[in-house]
Formats: sequence, structure tokens, C-alpha cells
Amino acid sequence: MTIRKLLRMGHPLLHEPSYPVQEFNTAVLDALIEDMKDTMIEAEGAGIAAPQIGVLWQVVMFEIDDNPRYPNEESIDFTVLINPEIRPVSDKMSAGWEACLSVPGMRGLVPRFKSVRYCGFDQKGDKIEREVDGFHARVVQHECDHLLGILYPQRIVDMKDFGFSDELADKVGC
Repeated sequence: MTIRKLLRMGHPLLHEPSYPVQEFNTAVLDALIEDMKDTMIEAEGAGIAAPQIGVLWQVVMFEIDDNPRYPNEESIDFTVLINPEIRPVSDKMSAGWEACLSVPGMRGLVPRFKSVRYCGFDQKGDKIEREVDGFHARVVQHECDHLLGILYPQRIVDMKDFGFSDELADKVGC
């Protein structure tokens, strides 16, 4: 089990675009995925992207299953998504409170598409295609933003809706 250091907002790698994975089912990719999973679990995250541990590859993962940081959210099966593409299902947006392992202790109100269709590959190179909505759609969009070098505070419309989690607890309900 290898828990990697999480890069925090301000680190230059978090603002760089990531590169597509060229080879699947390799020892290097498998090790990266294991490190990402161990790091995500240790940090009680809903998801993680490779750039958050300093690797500029298009790899994200996410899962919600009795996560103490998100006790009221629906379950999301563990998913490794490589070289993802996301398309909105409609123009409908919703604002929701987000947090990030790379922006510790903070939350912000972020508009996202309510429903998305995403596709990509698992670590063996098998195709993944899903249409999702709600929190699942929010998590996928958040994690895939990391692959573009975007952190959620860059998507906040009104900076009055960004701050420390404990200061926003009444507003956020966390």
C-alpha cells in the first residue's frame, strides 16, 4: 500500500493538461492505479485524478460507499476511467457544494451539468460508457476537470460561496 502526497492548490502541475494513456494493462499503470486508490481511501475522497499525485496522465477514479465526507450521497461503484470524454446530456445545470483533496478544508458552490454521458477505458483497455446524473455526474466532471488543469474554485461564480468548510457548515449542511 502506497499513499502518495497530494498536491495542493498552487502547485504548478495541477494547472497543466494531462496526456492520454497509450498502453493499458501494464505494471506501471497498475501501480499508479493502486497508489491512487490507496491515497483516495486514506484521504476519504470521493474521487482522485492522477495529476493530484503529480502524474500528468488522463486517469481518474471515483467511488462512494459509506464515505464519511459524503454521508448523504448515493453510492457510486468503484470506477477507474482512463482517457475520458464527457458530454452533457442537456443544457440543464445545478449548483452544488464541492470540496477537493487538493484544496483541503475548503468548499465552494459550483455549477455543473445535471446529467452527462461519459466514456473512456478501464485499466485493461476495455471501453466504459455511462449516462449519469446527480452527484455521480458532479464527481465525474470534477475529477475530469483535473485532467484539463482546472480546480473547482475556478468554476465558482460568486466567491462569497467559497470558504473554509467549518465556516460554511450552516450554509452547506456539512
